[in-house]
Amino acid sequence: MTEQQPAGFVNGAFIAGAGADICVEDPSTGVAFARFPGLDVAQVASAIEAARAAFDSGAWSGLPAPERAAALRRFIGALAARSEHIIDTVVREAGCPRHSGVMMAQVLAPLKQAGDTLELFLSLPEVEENPLPLAERINPMGQVVQSLRRFTPTGVVAAIAAYNFPFYTALWKVVPALITGNTVVLRPNPLTPLSALALAEAAHEAELPPGVLNIVLEAGLEGSRLLTTDPAVDMVAFTGSSTVGEQVMAQAAPTMKRLQLELGGKSAQVFLPDALDQVIAAAMGVCMAHAGQGCALGTRLFVPEGSKAELLQHLAAVGSIRVGPADDPDTQMGPLISRAQVERCEHYVQAAVAHGATIVVGGERPSGLGDGFYYAPTVLDVPDNDNPAAQDEIFGPVVCVIGYRDLDHAVAMANDSRFGLSGYVHGKDRKAALDVALRINSGTVNVNAGLMSAYASSGGQRMSGIGRERGIEGLRIYQQLTCLNIGGL
Repeated sequence: MTEQQPAGFVNGAFIAGAGADICVEDPSTGVAFARFPGLDVAQVASAIEAARAAFDSGAWSGLPAPERAAALRRFIGALAARSEHIIDTVVREAGCPRHSGVMMAQVLAPLKQAGDTLELFLSLPEVEENPLPLAERINPMGQVVQSLRRFTPTGVVAAIAAYNFPFYTALWKVVPALITGNTVVLRPNPLTPLSALALAEAAHEAELPPGVLNIVLEAGLEGSRLLTTDPAVDMVAFTGSSTVGEQVMAQAAPTMKRLQLELGGKSAQVFLPDALDQVIAAAMGVCMAHAGQGCALGTRLFVPEGSKAELLQHLAAVGSIRVGPADDPDTQMGPLISRAQVERCEHYVQAAVAHGATIVVGGERPSGLGDGFYYAPTVLDVPDNDNPAAQDEIFGPVVCVIGYRDLDHAVAMANDSRFGLSGYVHGKDRKAALDVALRINSGTVNVNAGLMSAYASSGGQRMSGIGRERGIEGLRIYQQLTCLNIGGL
């Protein structure tokens, strides 16, 4: 099981780890299939130093944007050539079903969005004029004044990716940071570290300058803590839980680092009375979307109280979802990432029942699947929005069905959450559905549709994070803004 392989890519070279062993388990079997030394904190420090030196030299940040884009197209092309290998890795380390629709979001979608991100950035001006009123364009000295916004790279970016979509959440950070002229230290989650090595191989093949992209794999938290505290790091981009996001924010505060945090969610799906035929598909979709391991998934289903009992009878169909190993072509829902995550699902289902909920279907570990990390797709009949299963992020295949008296009540419950990452409104009356959507306090609201695009940003409110990813906002967050006020005769 011990593998001779690098645990880092620092200053343009692959390096072996000198720290504690990283042990990677296959969620489908519960068996470890890779073990190797991760980097120690001194090696992570060397990666930060390499990124700092590369940025300060101007070898990357000083390049014209089209030249950076050309280098990154080579980088993306090298990743695309490895796409089948990356898919194999994501199946094995993350437990994502190979033949499910969500696999496209794991690898193929981020590759396309990476190229689109380059094109979007090249369309943005380096300098924009501020909209001064005509009266302010001549100052009291009689000089004509021009006011400009100039965008420049932020510096060294620490990019910390998540385990549920390890390749996607890494590329979301790496490509925008690099095209805007920054240098990067990428730290994947220790549960899913192997897909990040494909980025190292692609950077080497594309001949990115040394130190521009550094990748550090570690077993513990020491290196991650250094990435959020070292004064040589200018910005931290993190995807993960709100609890860890709070820690990242606190650790970054003394050095006032720029932050982009994409954190947890407990998103609402509000079904108008004319769209109740969509409830079953929505519940099944949550569970089949990587076993519910998605921060933007709509795990709270709000339906009219008068229709709830009948809908709950039909929702027993969620139990027909085929659960199995990630490599089985018949699998519709695979395992969770770890045994601890299975136990978390068990804890919250038990807590939900203790607070008045009823299990409609699921609520247990399925039998006959060996020692893999499985939990049955679960529907809970929840009496109110105060239930623990309706307030806390479970991050598993568990959905709550909650009745509403009227749409005002539905909106109030949808907004009664410390999270605000995403939201969904379903209604055949599109005007009525839009009216509801406009009242939901969330970073993204989807009305009868969803969108995955490099041109549209996403981000959270409240405990779901700060800053945006993708879109213009997801590029500008990696840039410093300087206001230039220029006067003349």
